[in-house]
Amino acid sequence: MTAVPELVTLHVWRVTRTALPRALVRMALDPRRLRTTPGVRFGKLLGTGTGTGFGPSDADPTRWAALTVWDSAGAAAGFDDTPVARSWARIARATVRLDLRPVTSRGEWSGVRPFGDPPGGRGDGPVLALTRARLRARRAATFWRAVPPVAAALHQAPGLLVRFGVGEAPLGWQGTVSVWRDPADLVDFAYRHPEHRAAITRTPTERWYAEELFARFEVHGVHGDRTVLGWATDDPDRQ
Repeated sequence: MTAVPELVTLHVWRVTRTALPRALVRMALDPRRLRTTPGVRFGKLLGTGTGTGFGPSDADPTRWAALTVWDSAGAAAGFDDTPVARSWARIARATVRLDLRPVTSRGEWSGVRPFGDPPGGRGDGPVLALTRARLRARRAATFWRAVPPVAAALHQAPGLLVRFGVGEAPLGWQGTVSVWRDPADLVDFAYRHPEHRAAITRTPTERWYAEELFARFEVHGVHGDRTVLGWATDDPDRQ
């Protein structure tokens, strides 16, 4: 079995449109720097989408993210002093960090299982769902046609606090991040909502993905400006 990381963090930065050229430079230079940061087991710099369509036209050039798997909480505590974090802090007008613990994970990302083999369980409180897929080029058109009904249904889902698309630079928005008030709300949408169930049913026959991953995390902390995430509740202490 693959070891489950002690801590996964999701840093999200909001930049102005005038800072976009500098953000693109950071996306070109920082992926390797992130992966080689001491204490980092796995790291990805990501572009984001607005969450309204989860397609290529959904890109949000003012928001960028880093998903990082850490060897220890102590290693993660020093992230703000690393070259990657300092470079983004210089151009960000707002930032937020989510501290996560893996609960379930299946599939691979870049040929590895970054979140190990979590033992499962439901727990209480907010949960974050991460989906990530590498599309087969020949199946991409049918995939994007299937997205709008699911995205519309997600927007109306009870218990949804946060939603946005994520993708690895330079092209494509190949995944989703969503935060739910509790695990029951996530399960209700994932397995009982007709549009999402239909998409799940089509996946094996359509063979959309060359590689895919789904993971669920307990949200142990949210630090910074939640408006960067588009947090749906007005109660900042609802955690």
